Amino acid sequence: MSARAKSRLTSALDTVLDRSLVLGYSRVGPALRRRWWPADPEPGCLAGQRVVVTGATSGIGEAMVTSFARLGATVHVLGRNPDKVRRVVAEVREALPGADLVEEVCDVGDLDVVRAWCADLTDRLGAGGALRGIVHNAGAMVAERTETAQGHELALAVHVLGPHLMTERLLPLLGADAGGPGGPGSVVWMSSGGMYSAGLRSTPDEIEFRPVEGEQEYSGVRGYARTKRMQVELADAWNDRPDVRPGVRPGGGAGAGVRVESCHPGWAATPGVTDSLPGFDTVMGPLLRDAASGADTAVWLVATRPASAGTHHFWHDRRPRPTTYPVQRRPDPVARRAFLDHVAAATGTVWP
Repeated sequence: MSARAKSRLTSALDTVLDRSLVLGYSRVGPALRRRWWPADPEPGCLAGQRVVVTGATSGIGEAMVTSFARLGATVHVLGRNPDKVRRVVAEVREALPGADLVEEVCDVGDLDVVRAWCADLTDRLGAGGALRGIVHNAGAMVAERTETAQGHELALAVHVLGPHLMTERLLPLLGADAGGPGGPGSVVWMSSGGMYSAGLRSTPDEIEFRPVEGEQEYSGVRGYARTKRMQVELADAWNDRPDVRPGVRPGGGAGAGVRVESCHPGWAATPGVTDSLPGFDTVMGPLLRDAASGADTAVWLVATRPASAGTHHFWHDRRPRPTTYPVQRRPDPVARRAFLDHVAAATGTVWP
């Protein structure tokens, strides 16, 4: 079989796995795809470079910390609970003596705390400080609608507003001018395959999941899916920014050349799945991936910086995937603009 024929065959098989959901999202997916997917990152490829992982105190986040540390990175282990942060750092250091880990405490859902933490990190890294990557992995799923200190729905704040503000504030540390050994950095939003079940909301009440006449009552699962859809839309919008894309204007911007991606981990066995979706965990348990498999694509994106395909930047198992199921459809520009305006107003930022 020729190389071209083999490539077409594996591409077709990969697509079938993806569309079948059970095969592509479960542990079966990576077990088969490892036969043809891109090479692993080179050992030590992140030596001397810094990566921030939010939601790093359990499950996929903790697995990312271990994976990045194995590649030589200095990993900033960020969580809301300082005791959990210390525990993860101690466990990873025990497994990987010599791992370079930095304890970070920040409530990603509290925008004032995010601003303060970003300013503190920038000061600590000093002139010439650089980040190779930020992985927005912090997550929240609650049974009843809950608001943050700034009055935003909790899942929206943790999945969208806080990560957007953090990216904005740390953009100079990610850009080409930061002078890191790996060049411009990467930002990855850890979304979910559940986002396929949710369309993009565009009114303030819908975005904040406030009670709306004719709408169903608040559901943590639906709130999670909605905000995971928002993450995918937000990652695409970041790639349209002239201060991120290289070569758009002379000198670029603070983050020129930064890669901004989103991905989903497949169905992974994590404490979050067990606690929030016990029925799903019970039924699908034997087919669920482990946390390291769920973390794989995000780590690979930061370590290798692959070129995105087309105008969307959503990945799974080291390959771009449609952002709408089962085929790629054009986004609603009016809904996206309204959503982005809400994000900007809520975070006190301005889209260039």
